[in-house]
Amino acid sequence: MKLTIWGAAKQVTGSMHLLQSENYNILIDCGLDYEKDTYQEENQYFPFEPSEIDVVILTHAHIDHSGNLPTLVRMGFAGQILCTPPTADLTELLLLDSVNIFLSKQNKRSKGKRAGSGPKPLYLHKHVMDTVERFVTIAFDKDFSLNPDISLRFIPVGHLLGAAAVVLTLQDNGKEKKIAFTGDIGRKNYPVLVDPQTIPPVDYLVSESTYGGRTHSKDTTLEEKLVETINETCVKFPGRLIIPAFSIGRTQALVYSLNKIFSEGLLPPVKIFVDSPLASFATDVYRKYHHLLNEESQDFYKRKGDEFEFEELSYVQDKRESISISNYHEPCIIISSAGMLEGGRIQDHLYYNIQNYYCTILFIGYCAKGTLGNRLLRGDPIVRLRHRDLMVFATIKQTDLLSGHGDHDDLLGNVTQQNPETLKKVFLVHGESKSQESLAASIREAGYEVAIPEKGEVFEL
Repeated sequence: MKLTIWGAAKQVTGSMHLLQSENYNILIDCGLDYEKDTYQEENQYFPFEPSEIDVVILTHAHIDHSGNLPTLVRMGFAGQILCTPPTADLTELLLLDSVNIFLSKQNKRSKGKRAGSGPKPLYLHKHVMDTVERFVTIAFDKDFSLNPDISLRFIPVGHLLGAAAVVLTLQDNGKEKKIAFTGDIGRKNYPVLVDPQTIPPVDYLVSESTYGGRTHSKDTTLEEKLVETINETCVKFPGRLIIPAFSIGRTQALVYSLNKIFSEGLLPPVKIFVDSPLASFATDVYRKYHHLLNEESQDFYKRKGDEFEFEELSYVQDKRESISISNYHEPCIIISSAGMLEGGRIQDHLYYNIQNYYCTILFIGYCAKGTLGNRLLRGDPIVRLRHRDLMVFATIKQTDLLSGHGDHDDLLGNVTQQNPETLKKVFLVHGESKSQESLAASIREAGYEVAIPEKGEVFEL
């Protein structure tokens, strides 16, 4: 049995791992690597022949895990894509949104260039629909046979609705071997989502490491942080709070948290705009799979109704309504995508508010290197928007309390639940080198063998 790490090696995006047993090739995730300015060009080729992949297993919908599936299909992959039911629905939304982003970048007119001269789209709507037709959904905690020698089981890990670790059991040369891929591991007590479930004993573990070396803030709660920020920005002063948030996952958790705050009367009413059509569609998926949400969320629904709908909240639909928000002169909260500021309606709100002293921009998630969000977080005094250099007068803040990833202690605990006598090796992926080294040191200290793979590195298991 052979494992090759083809993505998310010493970086966070582009998850893609190839597991090969005798005459059977399994691809775990097929995400976009978007940590480079040339990411569309970087993602158009694969280091293997797509037609030789027998099956794809998708851990969850986020685009750094799912975003290159249509390219794989376009280039000859003809097998099934296995995932949980919510992952299938959310992935379809995200892939269609990716096409819109590709086309927007291609058609964007830049100085000295004609419209349509931007990078060619990786794939089109047709390729997304061809991909969706290959989805085969499997419920959590159910064994599923890929062939007589290989079976899988999806384990809930929080992080996002439908997100799963995959445990593969393989018969290899007469011996049974088990390997688990964590995907992205969530955290306990996260809004709306269930807590990560313990991964059963395995021989090999491929683990994410995003928050290696870092622990989440524990001196305040999410509700306390939001109340403090809203009070400072929108109550004491007539300002506006802009929260860049991924449309799927982060927005639903944030809306539910705000619902609790305002329904409990912790703040005077403040108008809230969710300016993302994708977020509206995704919220309907959350409603569809309400039985998979955590107990607190389901209890809230029984007592007070829809977690994602309340009086102060408006879901913005068309572009005209979105533009009109700039003329709303009362204090307000604007939740818009994309979370890293690399496109979407959030850029319109930034353009009109980045030089507003009464505006606060609150980041609630990770921003990859090279993104506009990363530049604001590192303190760049000037940013470029709509071909203009704009001074940053708005207040920039960040909180990790809505991060969907488990921290160092959570990741370490996920490993140490395994028996060090039987777990042969841990492979750390989906993390920056510094984070991986820190986590690896703690795992080794606990008595486990660890590897931090290079991209394309091959391991015989």
